[in-house]
Order: sequence, then C-alpha cells, then structure tokens
Amino acid sequence: MLDRFAMATRWLARVLMFIGGAGIVVMTAIIGWQVFGRYVLNASPAWTEQAALVLMVWFVMFGAAAGVHEGFHIRIGVFVEALPLRIRTACRALALLIIAACGVALAVWGTELVMAVWSHVNPTLGIPRGFAYLPLPVSGGLITLFAVERLAELAAGRERGRMEGRV
Repeated sequence: MLDRFAMATRWLARVLMFIGGAGIVVMTAIIGWQVFGRYVLNASPAWTEQAALVLMVWFVMFGAAAGVHEGFHIRIGVFVEALPLRIRTACRALALLIIAACGVALAVWGTELVMAVWSHVNPTLGIPRGFAYLPLPVSGGLITLFAVERLAELAAGRERGRMEGRV
C-alpha cells in the first residue's frame, strides 16, 4: 500500500515541478514582453507585472511542496548526520512533524486568506484576488501530505537515499 501511495505522490511531485518550470517560462515571457513594451514601444502593458506576481506565487508554492517530497528544502544536516542512528532518526522525525505542522498552518490560514479576499477583484487582471493566494492552502495540504508520507517511510525503515530527499 505504501508503494502505491509513494508512486502517486512521486507522480504528483513531478507534476508540481513541471507546473513550476512552466510557470517560470511563462513569467519570463511576460517580463520580456513588459520590457519590450516599456523600452521599444514606450507603452508597458498594465497587466504584466500583476500576472508575473500571481504566477510567481503559484510556482514558488508548488515548488515548495515538491521540495518537501523530494527533500530539496533548506536544511543543515551536518550536525544530524554526526549523531547515532537512533537519535538521527528521531531528529528527522521531529523535522518532518514540524514541516507537517507548517503545512497544516498554511492550509488553514491560507484558506482563510483566500476566502477573505476572493470577492476583491484585481483590476489589471480582472480575476479575484483570492486566485493569487489559492496555492497557499493547496500547497499547505500537499506539504502536509508529503511530510506524512516521509514520516511513514521513516517509521517503516524505508527512508529514501542520501541524495534523494533526506531531512
């Protein structure tokens, strides 16, 4: 069962990384259009800056969730690696519990934020402001899911390899 779940989350993390990569490409094109408009046409489109910011929130938050799955989030492992195995495992479990708690907080308060500003419209894009913050609760839920998966792997003694996602 853990193997099927791991396959599904691995696929989901890859989708998130693809969305993040596509977001960077689209944001780069939008910023390129803004620069072209400003310096060549002397008329910068009004929507480009807001669109780039919305895209950035989306791909950064999805990248953060994928980072929890893949283990490429920020950490300092030198101290933990020097500890005995049992203590090292406890430290990794504690770190994953903290990450999961942060994911829950992001999901709960991100949902409140989205609901609070959904009725406000971004004038340059014509979309609800809540749309820009929608990745917060979504990625919070995914961060929690991925951290719990990593905890289950740790508990089952199936921790991932050194280069593929350690905590």
